[in-house]
Amino acid sequence: MGQPLKFSQFGSDNGRLIIYFHGAPGALEECAIFDIYGKENSLTFICFDRFSVDASIDGEAYYQFLAKEILKKAAGEKVDVIGFSIGAFIALQTCRYMANEVQNLHLVSAAAPLEAGDFLSAMAGKHVFQLAKAFPVLFVLLSYWQGGLALLFPNALFRLLFANTAGEDKALVVNREFQVSIIKTLRSCFIGRVQGYTRDIKAYVHPWKTTLPEISVNTHIWHGAEDNWSPKFMAEYLESAIPSCSHVEVLDGLSHYSCLYETAPKICTQLSKAQQ
Repeated sequence: MGQPLKFSQFGSDNGRLIIYFHGAPGALEECAIFDIYGKENSLTFICFDRFSVDASIDGEAYYQFLAKEILKKAAGEKVDVIGFSIGAFIALQTCRYMANEVQNLHLVSAAAPLEAGDFLSAMAGKHVFQLAKAFPVLFVLLSYWQGGLALLFPNALFRLLFANTAGEDKALVVNREFQVSIIKTLRSCFIGRVQGYTRDIKAYVHPWKTTLPEISVNTHIWHGAEDNWSPKFMAEYLESAIPSCSHVEVLDGLSHYSCLYETAPKICTQLSKAQQ
């Protein structure tokens, strides 16, 4: 593991450093949402290819590895962190190992610990999470099957994953530009990255609520009121469980991805103002 972890860069070439944790499923391309706003606000976005991390690096060693890679890239400068969906969970865990080096943590459409409430029944992906929790081997096989779909029938995989959209996500899924972007992301996620994807999901479905009191980073929560991937009461739980949570914004009419698209410029404006 001597080679540095690969990453993609968006936004300004020499701006304030922002680390983005994509979702699961997700990929580096997801961070492109922030590109234009990063350029407008002198922010440099870095998204690490965490699904490519060696499969033998798991558990706390995985979060420590990600923290070290971020700190190497930061080279002594403080960073801000944004996590989307399951990526918010990975961001929270990673920030436990770099609290003094992170100025702000923004959680968008964040997934809360499953053991902290009756969340699963309201989640669009509940069957995947149930499988990952109870039958991890079958979950891995399902993920490789999804990889086959991503390779051969990517449009079918898109329709499968977005079959139960809610709120403003309904308008997104019929938008051709969004379809092209997500299909590209799904192909990057599932073709050659299945082990990294399944590591994140298997980590997420195991209990982790006891780690939240360890979060000392100034935390902001952004959530769609109609989110059926990460239901709204997940945001309410995270607000109560993270001692350093200073800002929560629940946006009417928005769901999972529509929250990300709507809040991207808002977060960038907030980060820009914070450095002035």
